[in-house]
This record gives sequence, structure tokens and C-alpha cells, in this order.
Amino acid sequence: MMNTDEIKYFLDEKASFYEARWFIDEDPVQIPHLFSRKEDIEIAGFLTATLAWGKRNMILKACRNLMERLDMSPYEFLMQASDDELNVADGFVYRTFNSIDATYFLKALSRIYRLEGGLQQVFSYGYGQGGIEKALVYFRQVFMSFQPPERTNKHVANVLKNSSAKRLNMYLRWMVRTNSQVDFGLWDNIEMSDLLIPLDLHVARVARVTGLLQRKQNDFMAVKELTSRLSEFRPDDPIFYDYALFGLGIYENF
Repeated sequence: MMNTDEIKYFLDEKASFYEARWFIDEDPVQIPHLFSRKEDIEIAGFLTATLAWGKRNMILKACRNLMERLDMSPYEFLMQASDDELNVADGFVYRTFNSIDATYFLKALSRIYRLEGGLQQVFSYGYGQGGIEKALVYFRQVFMSFQPPERTNKHVANVLKNSSAKRLNMYLRWMVRTNSQVDFGLWDNIEMSDLLIPLDLHVARVARVTGLLQRKQNDFMAVKELTSRLSEFRPDDPIFYDYALFGLGIYENF
């Protein structure tokens, strides 16, 4: 077992290696990287993060399909589309996320940009009420406030029920982290130091092998425990180490 200094040095090296331009070409983050307009990146990023579970080639195929349905201009489409036109997702299926879910997501996003000032405004308002955890709670409250189908509730993480919120935390990493070849750093009113680790199976496994995570369940309590440990290494940007933990799990079977 490595000591704390050895773990930090090892993870610093790995994180620096994986946070590189080549990583984009093999990761779902390539979808929002297709766009240059802030709102397009936000919307494409959110939809991509929502679908980011399973095999990456299948995630990419589904996300490209969804972007094409939005005419490769998601913000303009959502701002101009009628309710009938927002049914553009008819027939869309990715694993358990189907056209019913996709249609609600598009309608909710359209209302958020028309009525709530956009995704950044919603997350930032919640963040201002009590940090990232409050941001996740408030976002879900707003996003699910437009009469969603019952089945769609499971597709937006609920940290009040101890969900790890992996995909939402990954989305926030994309939007908030600056000076990155991968992340966008579009939202400057949320501090990088407050971000939470996107805890998937690979990250959790590597964290336990290295002794950074003791909790056995992959839940929100584990997210907070691991993030706290990573903050000891890099207080201003603990989620930098997401690249190391994920890369070690995916590419090196650590």
C-alpha cells in the first residue's frame, strides 16, 4: 500500500496524462465539443451526460442521433420549436431512456431556457443557497417541475435519496473546470473547489484499491468521502483526480 505522498504523486502523473486532447476523441465529452456557442455546449453536454452510461461507442451513437434530431443546433431548436416540434425525439431509444423520457427532457430544457434563464442560472441559484449539494437538489426540483411522466423521474439523480449523481457531477465538471484541455470552464460562478467527484464503478474501484475510499456503497456519502480525501491533495481543484481514477480503471484495469 502506498503512503499518502506516493498516492498523490502517482495520481498527479496519471491525471495529467489523461486530461489531454486525445481523451476527448474517446469520451462522450466529444459531443459538446462539436459546438462553440455556450448554450449549445450546455445543452449538448447535459443531454450527453444524461446518456453517459454503458459502452462508450453506443453512448456516442445515441448522442449524435439526438443532436441530429435537434438540427445540430440545440439551443436555437429548443428556443424556437413549438410543443409539437419538441416531439422530435419520437422513436428515440437508448437503453432504459426512451422517447417518452427524451421528449420530456427536451420540453424541460426548452422551458428552462425560456423561463428560468438557462441551465447555468438554475444550477448557480441552487449553489448560492448552499453549495453543490443544494445545487443538485434545486436543479432536480426545477427540472422535474413540468409534469414529467412517472418513468422519467429515475433519469435525474436525487441526492436526497443518497444517489451518487455521477452524471450530474460529471456535467458540472465539464461546465466549471477551467484551464483544461477537456472541460469547458464556462460557468465562473461555481467554484472548482466545491465540485464533487463523478463516482462510477471504475472510479470507486480504483479509489478503494488506493485506500482513498472506505465506504462500500457507491452512493452520495461515498462521493463526499472521496471528494474530501482528494481535496487534501488539491484543495482548489479536487476533481482533477477524476481523470486519474477513471483512466486507471478504464485503460489500465487498475
